[in-house]
Amino acid sequence: MEHPLENIPPPHNTHRIVLVTGLSGSGKSTATKALEDAGYFCIDNLPVVLLPKLLELVSHGASDEVQRLAIVVDAREGRFLEQTPGALDEVRREGHQLEVVFFDCSDEALMRRFSETRRRHPLSPDGSVADGIAAERQMLATLRGLADQIIDTTRMNVHELRDAITGKFGGAGTGDTLNVTLLSFGFRNGIPPASDLVFDVRFLPNPYFVEGLKPFPGTDPKVSSWVLERTQTQEFLARLESLLTFLLPQYRAEGKSYLTVSIGCTGGRHRSVALAEELGRRLSGKHRAQVKVTHRDVLKV
Repeated sequence: MEHPLENIPPPHNTHRIVLVTGLSGSGKSTATKALEDAGYFCIDNLPVVLLPKLLELVSHGASDEVQRLAIVVDAREGRFLEQTPGALDEVRREGHQLEVVFFDCSDEALMRRFSETRRRHPLSPDGSVADGIAAERQMLATLRGLADQIIDTTRMNVHELRDAITGKFGGAGTGDTLNVTLLSFGFRNGIPPASDLVFDVRFLPNPYFVEGLKPFPGTDPKVSSWVLERTQTQEFLARLESLLTFLLPQYRAEGKSYLTVSIGCTGGRHRSVALAEELGRRLSGKHRAQVKVTHRDVLKV
């Protein structure tokens, strides 16, 4: 008997697909919700072998409504996992833009999360969480090897993970505009996980040690002027602006919609803040880029 799906012609429309995978407790649910909020049609626990057929149906049924999909594939696939590489190859051959994102996390952080939520590990309901994590890592090793991007959520909270996903995948953008986030931070609090480019400005003179400037942030005119007037600062800004003037068109031509440029000093209150503000002023309205300046650690003591 002929199957009705066999009569469907090749898809006439292509889609952007994010395949979400990774370890239990690593943040897949948070990431999927962020993608849903960004306008992706999300499907959890779809047998990956059905993905090509799903795309055929979507392309000929609701293509105007469903242009971007997020598919969650993980250890629940069981025996279907071994068919994942072939299914993904088939999807790419049809011209769809597919990105595999694997969410990872340290064993210690995963065990702490399971302990805090009092959840049982899905692969070890009657055993230890450590055994479940080990088994899941082994099952997902092939998928991890196929990943276009691996996001380590060990040091991320829920808000940082949502921001990372929104920065990478949120919104379609306007034309070929590149959305640039200039993010100041302090190295003592860790490098922002969503960073695409990281610049260390701890070599610059530090207003922290200047009488009368320490209590004020880098957004204060007194601190900003002191930092920006340094010869080293002016030369660094000129070189960094020149580098970004070259890079931004390259990233935009490659199809990148979002770029996070992180600038770090020791505490994230003075030098990095002043430089991010000044760089934002210099880049605003140029290079077909939408520039946003954010200060992660400016309020931390």
